[in-house]
Amino acid sequence: MKVILRTDVENLGKLGDMVEVKPGYGRNFLLPQGYAMRATPANIKVFELERKKLQIKTEALRNTASSLAARVAATPVTIAMRVGDNDKLYGSVTSALIAEALAARGVEVDRRRILLDSPIRALGEYTVRVRLHADVLAELALTVVAEKIHQEEEPAADASNQPSPAEEPGGE
Repeated sequence: MKVILRTDVENLGKLGDMVEVKPGYGRNFLLPQGYAMRATPANIKVFELERKKLQIKTEALRNTASSLAARVAATPVTIAMRVGDNDKLYGSVTSALIAEALAARGVEVDRRRILLDSPIRALGEYTVRVRLHADVLAELALTVVAEKIHQEEEPAADASNQPSPAEEPGGE
């Protein structure tokens, strides 16, 4: 199926490119999302008339993504996680946790835009890539630290000295 791209599509092409795609991909994704239109002679004429508008719209999206990328790069994130022996994390740091931490700092990023090769399972400093647009990639400074656990040991010790109801004499 031959289509004309109405916007930049990652790993496929740029606005205005005429590309050949599998029919299912075109019918089920590109056309319904408005990313492309069938490459018929009538649609080619329509596209040429609206090319300027689409270029302006795409440029505005790219500029917005660039400004957001600057904010992401300027916002270092620290995530506190529970750790076990040898500073190994209980669980892992995922893109959802990173997105929540960014949102808490006032930067809204969809978790699907955060690119992790694999979940982070150890303490340390990391550089995480965030794809905000097909052309805009930001780098986020992420630090994973051990969570400080404030346990009150005295009440727990007092409770352990008290006999449990099952241990009390005459309980049977």
